[in-house]
Amino acid sequence: MKTKKEMMRVLKTEDGDFIIDTTGKKNGRGAYVCPSQECFAKAVKNRGLERSFKQAIPKEVYEKLEKELATLEIK
Repeated sequence: MKTKKEMMRVLKTEDGDFIIDTTGKKNGRGAYVCPSQECFAKAVKNRGLERSFKQAIPKEVYEKLEKELATLEIK
């Protein structure tokens, strides 16, 4: 278990786009995942984000989020 500040927030915007909210303060529905490729892969496999957002998430969205996560890990 980790605190919210240690987690990565995946956000669904009003437009229906999914982004990584680095500030944790943007408006929209959010779900938290630990900020590592391993945790993200587990969330994809277990459909954790789909359960959180109560909708199917396209493969392209997962690919985009994975690229954003990779850039965050490099910094």
